[in-house]
Amino acid sequence: MFRFFLVFSLCLAGFGADAAVRIKDISQLEGVRDNQLLGYGLVVGLQSTGDTLRNSTFTEQSIQSMLDRMGINVRGTSLRTRNVAAVIVTADLPPYVSAGSRIDVTVSSMGDATSLLGGTLLMTSLNGLDGQTYAVAQGSLAVTGFAATGQAESVTQNVPTTGRIPNGALIEREVPGTLQDIAKLTLDLKNPDFNTAVRIADAINGYSVEHYGMRVAREQDQKSVALEKPPHVTTARFMAEIGDLTVQADSPARVVMDSRSGTIVIGQDVQISTVAVTHGNLTVRITETPVVSQPAPFSRGKTVVVPRTDIEASQQGGPVVILNGTSLRILVAGLNRIGLKPSGIISILQAIKTSGALQADLVVQ
Repeated sequence: MFRFFLVFSLCLAGFGADAAVRIKDISQLEGVRDNQLLGYGLVVGLQSTGDTLRNSTFTEQSIQSMLDRMGINVRGTSLRTRNVAAVIVTADLPPYVSAGSRIDVTVSSMGDATSLLGGTLLMTSLNGLDGQTYAVAQGSLAVTGFAATGQAESVTQNVPTTGRIPNGALIEREVPGTLQDIAKLTLDLKNPDFNTAVRIADAINGYSVEHYGMRVAREQDQKSVALEKPPHVTTARFMAEIGDLTVQADSPARVVMDSRSGTIVIGQDVQISTVAVTHGNLTVRITETPVVSQPAPFSRGKTVVVPRTDIEASQQGGPVVILNGTSLRILVAGLNRIGLKPSGIISILQAIKTSGALQADLVVQ
């Protein structure tokens, strides 16, 4: 399993270097974002898998308050139902959505219910950060997990106490503001980088000069690009046009390791300096011997330094692997071919980083 993850990570790093991406996939317009909604409600219709009212007093109080609004007085009586569960309902409100539209909601148990399978969410108000009600949710839950309990054994698959209601919330209030109200257009990069910001600005200016005869983009910093909307074109059309332009996104050199699953993801630009590594009876030696290439007389050529790297991996009593290249990807591939365990490779990478030979950020999860 670890070798599959490693090879897959290397393939991703190799293909990602030359791939061009659309501007709308790596950036978003500042001010155009989702808004989070939150609500508290009750799920009914459970098959004795709901909250225990003795342990979840808030569920009992919610049932009493709901019945009071319906004209049924149960105050002073001891409720014993197990078919009701108190839940928290969450949803994301898309930007500029109109009243009457529907959105998905997520329902999560709040008490000691064992499963929400087969339940129905009663009408629940979803409020925003300002306390206003923006949507109302209700409907049958779709639960992917299940739980079954017997006298001597129980089986649980996935998470039966969380479910979703597709199109389960009805928008009642629109978020103030429209796209035309944004006076200053700014693209925010999802992964901030100076090179990527410059490339986005150049791509947009190349398009705008050709179609509108003016430059409309200017990089501000590593995470934002300022835009000036051309005259006689709507903001929506302008964003649609530049959103389909493609650029090559850049990213810092980074190595991400997950010690729990043995997954190692390596960026394209990760490099290591000359270093000798030993791990137990394993020795990996990397030697740099650059060669100066001189052009022929009167050829108008340039003198360049041609890198030459010799990588030798040896293990006493085991196979010997000869590798060529300076990238960390080749080093890890060689260690993997020798047959090191994930913990061994992760330890070596951490030691190389500590020695200062790893020219990249090391992220351990």
